[in-house]
Amino acid sequence: MSSAAGSAGSGSSRQQGGNDLFSASAQEQLGRRGPMADRLRPRSLEEVVGQDHLLGPGKPLRALVDADSLSSVILWGPPGTGKTTIARLIAQASSKEFVPLSAVTATVKDIREVSTQAQQRLGERGIGTILFLDEIHRFTKAQQDALLPAVETGLLVLIGATTENPYFEVNPPLMSRSTLFRLHGLDPVALHALADRALQSENAAAETEAVEHLVDRAGGDGRHLLTSLEVALALAAARDGSVSVQVTLEDAEGALGASSIRYGQDDHYDVISAFIKSIRGSDPDAALHWLARMLFAGEDARFIARRLVISASEDVGMADPFALLVATAAAQAVEFVGLPEARINLAQATVHLALAPKSNSAYEGLSDASADVETRVIGEVPAHLRDGHYQGAKHLGHGTGYRSPHSESVGWLDQQYLPTELADARYYFPTSNGAEERLVARWRARRGDIPTPGPPSDETT
Repeated sequence: MSSAAGSAGSGSSRQQGGNDLFSASAQEQLGRRGPMADRLRPRSLEEVVGQDHLLGPGKPLRALVDADSLSSVILWGPPGTGKTTIARLIAQASSKEFVPLSAVTATVKDIREVSTQAQQRLGERGIGTILFLDEIHRFTKAQQDALLPAVETGLLVLIGATTENPYFEVNPPLMSRSTLFRLHGLDPVALHALADRALQSENAAAETEAVEHLVDRAGGDGRHLLTSLEVALALAAARDGSVSVQVTLEDAEGALGASSIRYGQDDHYDVISAFIKSIRGSDPDAALHWLARMLFAGEDARFIARRLVISASEDVGMADPFALLVATAAAQAVEFVGLPEARINLAQATVHLALAPKSNSAYEGLSDASADVETRVIGEVPAHLRDGHYQGAKHLGHGTGYRSPHSESVGWLDQQYLPTELADARYYFPTSNGAEERLVARWRARRGDIPTPGPPSDETT
């Protein structure tokens, strides 16, 4: 028995050693040359894939580049969509000097130096300057303000690249002086074209399933695709050692390993919107997906909990009054327990809210009442409802004529509570969903002017 165990252990060691050798060999091959994403960087605008809406013949950005009349622009798009490449190709086609800076390392001093050099260049040689600022969203307000005078006068033609929504991250004065061009994540057709180009450049081939898997996991990111394919090629070469490399599905899986998801500032707003709308749409599967996506990306659990508390009243409301208690308890659990365990509490609240009947009658009622308060003559508090407890109140007539519902056996009496100017206003229109119908049944029995519940109004926001 010990011999067999020893033999098995020896085989395991040999296998592990083999894997280490393959890994070392792959690493050696990867280190011989620069990254594939840099080697295959397009040399002309025609070679850029996936952005035909901007760079196709006659399209807006292409027309400006061809006419060499580009003013300041913001290139906004997900990672790996070609922002830096396009900026360099624009500069290549322009008569202006190209100066690249990274917002991660650049300072206000650097901006001022670039502006000074641009002034000298223009004065001495008549040559304008293009400043490419990568990750412009990393710039503080003060740094962006330092750019403004040079951009405003045209001394610097700014090309800012960002993965974040510029309406949130770029100062309005700078945005107003720049043209925004939005780049799209690469679709499968563009990613396949990129993979084919890379395989041809390496004189290699790949199984269809391998390419599909890499394209599938790239998430529209061309750089991610090329980086993964480069690792897959190295693994394939280390495995069989042949001159003509064939990437298998196993190589593709090995290259990808654990995939991280993209989650920037823009995704923060889009994903939480999808999360709440899935709850509103009573789809617990979709709601759990978006919850998992937020948690995996490191979203603040307290932010998620706050949104659940809001949804409990805005979307579920009177159809399940206990939903607010569940959501509030989940928010307390986040503070008391913390992650990772509190994700279970968030999941329970998410499913409860998704499964709960829906009513936005309270929310809509408040919106309508607020509109009246803002736009109509709202009148004074009726005399019988005013505070009558202080000395002299009765002399003013305050509280006179008020009748307490507690004096009636049924706990209700007919009495005006709205200002006279709004006496006929109606804001609350109950639905027939869940507990709301039961809760308003007695109220309707007492008052003859309560409308019959209907389906909840469409939510368009």
